[in-house]
Amino acid sequence: MKSKSVKQLMSDLDVRPSYSRPRVSNDNPFSEAGFKTMKYSSDFPARFSSFEEAQAFCREYFAWYNQEHYHTGIALLTPAQVHYGEAEAVFAKRQATLDAAFDQAPQQFGHRRPKVTRLPETVWINRPAQPVCEATP
Repeated sequence: MKSKSVKQLMSDLDVRPSYSRPRVSNDNPFSEAGFKTMKYSSDFPARFSSFEEAQAFCREYFAWYNQEHYHTGIALLTPAQVHYGEAEAVFAKRQATLDAAFDQAPQQFGHRRPKVTRLPETVWINRPAQPVCEATP
């Protein structure tokens, strides 16, 4: 990140640089996971022929990723559904579907009413060994 060209490119793209700590592998796992998902997508080209082609790919990819791709880490919702507060409506619809299926054939569910997977309350990169202390105001 020391070259002027990279810093200038980041500035041109309104990207704020952040610097990981040396030899600490867990500073950027969400970004790394996102890059892996992108690189392993079936549409990812072996090479871009131009910067404009890369930009066009990223525009389409991020629209798909945020608005259409269901994420297992957020209860099979899209990031847009979570961001725009649509999760509860989706969960209610899913639960109604599960309830109807259960009412039709409870034996298929071991006679236990199924419940939808909810959003996690806490997300960890590396769960701390000790309980996290809340700061007092």
